[in-house]
Amino acid sequence: MQPEDLREPKDLPMSDHVTDQGLLFHELERHRPRLRAMAYRMLGSVSDTDDALQEVWLRIRHTPENSVRNPGGWLTTALTHTCLDLLRARQARHEEPVGVRLPDPIVVDDGPELPETEVLVRDSVGLAMQVVLSRLEPAERIAVVLHDGFTVPFDEIASILDRSPAAVRQLARRARRRVRAAPIPDCDRHEQRRVVDAFFAAARRGDLAALVGVLDPDVVLRGDLGVAGLREITGPRAAAEQAALFAHDGALLRPVLVNGAAGMVVSLGGRAAVIMAFTVAGGRIAEIDVLADRTRVLAALGQ
Repeated sequence: MQPEDLREPKDLPMSDHVTDQGLLFHELERHRPRLRAMAYRMLGSVSDTDDALQEVWLRIRHTPENSVRNPGGWLTTALTHTCLDLLRARQARHEEPVGVRLPDPIVVDDGPELPETEVLVRDSVGLAMQVVLSRLEPAERIAVVLHDGFTVPFDEIASILDRSPAAVRQLARRARRRVRAAPIPDCDRHEQRRVVDAFFAAARRGDLAALVGVLDPDVVLRGDLGVAGLREITGPRAAAEQAALFAHDGALLRPVLVNGAAGMVVSLGGRAAVIMAFTVAGGRIAEIDVLADRTRVLAALGQ
C-alpha cells in the first residue's frame, strides 16, 4: 500500500482548468496497460517494469506547469529514459551478463485473459524473443522495441536517444538482424496447444521417438536454474531427454499461456516447481524455455 500522499489518482475529471500534472496523471492511468507492456518489452523484468512506471509517476510530480505540449509523447519519452537508465545500470554493474537468466515470464491461465493482463499479454512477445532482446545493447533494444513494436517514429526515438535519425535507423537494423534469427511462432494457439499436449503425452508414455517427432531438428532448450545459471541444450534427442524429466507421472501439469503462447506449469509434491514456455513454429517445437528458479516461478504465478 502506498502512503496517502503518493497514491496515484485513478480517475481524473477533465476540465478547462486541469494542470499539466493532472493531465499527465490522467494520461498515465488511461494508457497504463500499454506503457507497462512497452516497459516490459524493453526491460524483460516485471519488477523493473513496475519500478519504471513508479519513476515516471514521480517525474510527473516534479514537472513544471506549462511545460508539456504533448502528454503522450512526454510519457513515452519519460518511460524510455527511465528504462534506458535501468538497462545501462545493469550493464555497468554486470548485473545480468549475457545468458545467465531468462526474462521474467508473463503467465496467465490458458483461456480469456483478465482485463488487467490482456494488453500486457497482447503486446508482449514470446519468451524466446525476449531472450533475443535481452542480448541487444540498450540503445539497440530501445530503438527496435519502440519503432517495430510500438510504431514510434524514428525522429522521436532519435530525440529520446540524443542521436540522429540515421543513427537510430542503423541501431534498429542491427537489432533486427538478431531478432530475425529467432523462430517465428505459429499464431494459432489451438495448434500450439495441440503440439505441446502431444509432447507431454509422448513424454509420459516414455515414447522418445514420438517426443523427438514433435521437435524441430534445430530445437533449443534453455533451462534457468537460478543460482546455477542458464543452460542451453541443442538437438531434439538431448532436448527431449531433458524436458521429459518434468513430465513424469508424479508431476501435475497445468496448461497456461506464457507471454501469450502455449506453456505449462509443472507442480511437484503439490507445489509449483517449473514454468515451461514453448515456441511452436511450422507445427513443431522450435524452442523450450524452462524456468526452474523457485523464487521466480512463485513470483510469476503471483504466489
